[in-house]
Amino acid sequence: MRFLIAGAISAVIFRRALRGIRWRDVGAGVAIGAMIHLGYGLQTVGLQTIDSSTSGFITAMYVPLVPFAQWAVFRRRPPAMAFVGAGLAFAGLILIAGPEALLTLTLGRGEIATMIATLPIAAEIILISVFAARGVDLGRVTIIQLFAAGLLGILTMPVVGEGVPEFSWVWLGAAVGLGAASCLIQLTMNWAQKSVSPTRATIIYSAEPVWAGVVGRIAGERLPVLALVGGGLVVLGILASELKLVRRRDPLRE
Repeated sequence: MRFLIAGAISAVIFRRALRGIRWRDVGAGVAIGAMIHLGYGLQTVGLQTIDSSTSGFITAMYVPLVPFAQWAVFRRRPPAMAFVGAGLAFAGLILIAGPEALLTLTLGRGEIATMIATLPIAAEIILISVFAARGVDLGRVTIIQLFAAGLLGILTMPVVGEGVPEFSWVWLGAAVGLGAASCLIQLTMNWAQKSVSPTRATIIYSAEPVWAGVVGRIAGERLPVLALVGGGLVVLGILASELKLVRRRDPLRE
């Protein structure tokens, strides 16, 4: 429901752009939407049998995965500091999830589903960069990918044995709020990755749990020391990814 509502909101915002829709826009939107559906869906399946800290730890695997995926897809090796930044962000996410997530990790149904979910999450980031470089229309792709993710979710319901829930203002309000957030998130990702590489974007996205911790602290939660250290490592990883190594010139060789 959240993605269908997000698609409806984006359709209102970009209604004029729909007049000149092209097949390349449809293909890009469906491809990205399918990855969103698989990532969210598999992660949700996993959360039915594992706790959120374990899920967060496993999901963090996409951070070091994206630089290598970028290398394979674009045939361009990311800068050395990008790997350093990804490593720091990954270590930080592990600390945020908590060491108990690593200690209690087993290969059950939930863990396996969450591990598989990291592949479409990484693929979504790569695909956004691929299609952004090909000049697809930002508004059209946003609309199509959100509707595609929502429709695929509806089609998956009978496969996983879910029925239509009874009407409730609570879930409707949640769906509208999350839908508006999803619309803003996907629109921003599509726009930003026109000028940001997949590796650098991934490192920046890893700051999500850091912001969650900041908001949680404002709301009265108190994070453990390790989680605070982890948040610091994520921020350090973002800063490290922006640095460039400069080789000193040797006048004797010139």
